Amino acid sequence: MSIFEERESGIRAYCRVYPVVFDKATNARQTDENGKQYIDFFAGAGVLNFGHNNPRMKKAMIDYLESDGVTHSLDMHTTAKRDFMERFVKTILEPRNMPHKMQFMGPTGTNAVEAALKIARRATKRQEIAAFTHGFHGMTLGSLACTANSYFRGAAGVPLNHVSHHKFGCLESLEQLAAHYADPSSGIAPPAAFLVETIQAEGGVNVASKEWLHALAKLAEDVCALLIVDDIQVGCGRTGSYFSFDGMGLDPDIICLAKGVGGMGTPMALNLVKPAIDNYWSPGEHTGTFRGQSLSFVAGSEALGYFEDNELMTEVAEKAEVMAKALAPLEKNFKAIAVRGKGMILGLDVGSGEQAKAIVDSCFAAGLLIASCGTGGRVIKLIPPLTIPDEDLQEGLDILVRHTTKVMEAIS
Repeated sequence: MSIFEERESGIRAYCRVYPVVFDKATNARQTDENGKQYIDFFAGAGVLNFGHNNPRMKKAMIDYLESDGVTHSLDMHTTAKRDFMERFVKTILEPRNMPHKMQFMGPTGTNAVEAALKIARRATKRQEIAAFTHGFHGMTLGSLACTANSYFRGAAGVPLNHVSHHKFGCLESLEQLAAHYADPSSGIAPPAAFLVETIQAEGGVNVASKEWLHALAKLAEDVCALLIVDDIQVGCGRTGSYFSFDGMGLDPDIICLAKGVGGMGTPMALNLVKPAIDNYWSPGEHTGTFRGQSLSFVAGSEALGYFEDNELMTEVAEKAEVMAKALAPLEKNFKAIAVRGKGMILGLDVGSGEQAKAIVDSCFAAGLLIASCGTGGRVIKLIPPLTIPDEDLQEGLDILVRHTTKVMEAIS
């Protein structure tokens, strides 16, 4: 029995999908301890937008460590934090005329969502949050209350209150909701905030339309609720621009970021908060031991360098086209298959969790790492590093198409 089976908690999950011991990783490839290589279309669930062991980030981190740079500082001022913040403002916020403050909290996405919920409730003096079907926002209790998946919710052990869920992407549902809010006898009061992913990654790669997102933003404004965009998995360049909602004319009150924002795979989360809302915090009122740790600032600053020109985002658009073109025959040849997504996050809905699992297992044996998501695990999610070499992308797509075809033909 290995140490993992003997001593690690039974809660472990991804290692059951990929039952090997990984040893090395570079860009879009991982190597197990026996020397077998795998093309990585999972990329740490969207953390590794810039690949495993990105050389620019690795060098910056090594240089920082060798210079005895501060590695832990709570929320004290450091040169690493200043460099990251100045670069983020110059590269991301100022070109978009965004006045947002930057709040660093605990190191994962759920911490960002928790902080957003707290300040929204404080600012509006309301308790309820409006979230959406199939949404995923994290595993701590406030975030979990906003998460729709019953499997995750069932582990809470306590009631998950003060959140209502509404139909994602449905204009009619928003219109009905607006009517309820406008009716003083409906018994339904406006929420503190609407919490939404523009693309529901874990929920099955469900893409909200621009029309629906604008209707949601207007509803939030009309009822004096905040609009919180959870861009944790689909931000930081994943869709072909830094934010998933770039170019849509949206103006969120709070934007939750994590995963790719730390650049190297080291943990960091932050919220972008409009100044008038941020003013509702008192010093130290929301705290955390790892509020933006320095190695993530160093690597994250290097990651921002990819957005100082259009080179990477142009490559993302080209690779996204390659991905969509490769999957199109599957959708044409099999009625059970549907493809959806944006940029370099695509979902391959194969109709059932059993079929998706068979495809994931078959691809893993052939040297490709993919994962399933959505209702019953029926959607295969493709989120390779944005920096994946063209030859690795094509080889991985060839494996996926070949093994998906094999599984689907076996059941037809």
